[in-house]
Amino acid sequence: MDGGAQYNPRTVEEVFRDFKGRRAGMIKALTTEVEEFYQQCDPEKDNLCLYGFPNEQWEVNLPAEEVPPELPEPALGINFARDGMQDKDWLSLVAVHSDAWLLAVAFYFGARFGFDKADRKRLFTMINDLPTIFEVVTGSAKKHAKEKSSVSNHTDNKSKASSKGRGSESGKYSKQAKDEEDEGLDEDEEEHGETLCGACGENYASDEFWICCDICEKWFHGKCVKITPARAEHIKQYKCPSCSNKRARP
Repeated sequence: MDGGAQYNPRTVEEVFRDFKGRRAGMIKALTTEVEEFYQQCDPEKDNLCLYGFPNEQWEVNLPAEEVPPELPEPALGINFARDGMQDKDWLSLVAVHSDAWLLAVAFYFGARFGFDKADRKRLFTMINDLPTIFEVVTGSAKKHAKEKSSVSNHTDNKSKASSKGRGSESGKYSKQAKDEEDEGLDEDEEEHGETLCGACGENYASDEFWICCDICEKWFHGKCVKITPARAEHIKQYKCPSCSNKRARP
């Protein structure tokens, strides 16, 4: 654990970068790297915590021994509930506690380095503009975005993508601006502007390749799930890491 001893952000921007890095690491643990996370949370072990680090990595480990700790501690004993709940409910519970921990760490830094009312408000606004880990893990952020788009528009776009030969059977298509040279580009960008990646939780960007899971219908950056446009051409039915793990787990 980094413990915050060697990394102390002192400005609003630095604290927000710290927040985003830790958040990205924890989202990976609960989505694209969920199988590894699941295995590490053995209920036979002692109280375990999920830590996110500023470098976008994560770790399951014992809590700090010193009292009080250098940084606020995450929820203890997440591993004990693993086998007593449905996987999705357990991951959602861990996600909720992870969100609470991230806020605690961010405002710990804010208090430690004397953020005033304006700085605290600006920090919270920046944090609040991102979907929570819970929203990313449960797909509710994507659901809220979809509610603002009509079903007919999605159908039209899928048909358009099918004519370009990308996954017409599976309902999968890419979001690449360079492939959208027709006059409907602006409408497409407006429609998907609030679509969020199921892995990192970031917004849709028109210059990035995206792919949709045919099982859970969540969208992902190709880079987040290690799928290239060339590889996507040969996938008849794409299953994201979470859905693949659910099928593989006995």
